[in-house]
Amino acid sequence: MVSTINGDSNVPFYKELANQGLDATDVPVVAFSVGEEELRGIDTKPLVGHLAAWNYFQSVENPVNEAFVSKWKAYAKAQNLPGADKAVTNDPMEATYVGIHMWAQAVEKAGSTEVDKVRDALAGQTFEAPSGYTLTMDEKNHHLHKPVMIGEVQEDGQFSVVWETESPVRAQPWSPYIPGNDKKPDYAVKSN
Repeated sequence: MVSTINGDSNVPFYKELANQGLDATDVPVVAFSVGEEELRGIDTKPLVGHLAAWNYFQSVENPVNEAFVSKWKAYAKAQNLPGADKAVTNDPMEATYVGIHMWAQAVEKAGSTEVDKVRDALAGQTFEAPSGYTLTMDEKNHHLHKPVMIGEVQEDGQFSVVWETESPVRAQPWSPYIPGNDKKPDYAVKSN
């Protein structure tokens, strides 16, 4: 089953799968919007084996991610955030972290926070991401080249990466399956 359920709505969905006694060997689920944050609120033992597709999982092993996770957990604890004792990172957090850092790099390169100058400076920016990949901002269309990972739910609420691309994938700015998209430009349109 493919699940496009988003955010907190995942919790009752997965709880009901477990209540019905359906596990990944009966009805395997691959989700496009369930991550560590949603899973930390439920018993994941009955969910072992279900899959999720993301660009990042907290469980990836590399020094950049270890520092990212450690800093987040320390911050959550220091700020006494709700659930700080079980703080997790997830794909949206990593994406925000990357975006902020790439924006800061572009501001430094542009020597300004002026929108058009920063936009121009973003082209071709790279960043060593917690995912373990060097991400690149496309020089033409400003879409970020990112990896694709498939993670399998583990008993501890984390994901074991069972498949990933060898390198970041260049994003297609327009779907080739929608008529007329072939006439849209493959570059960022400047504001006036």
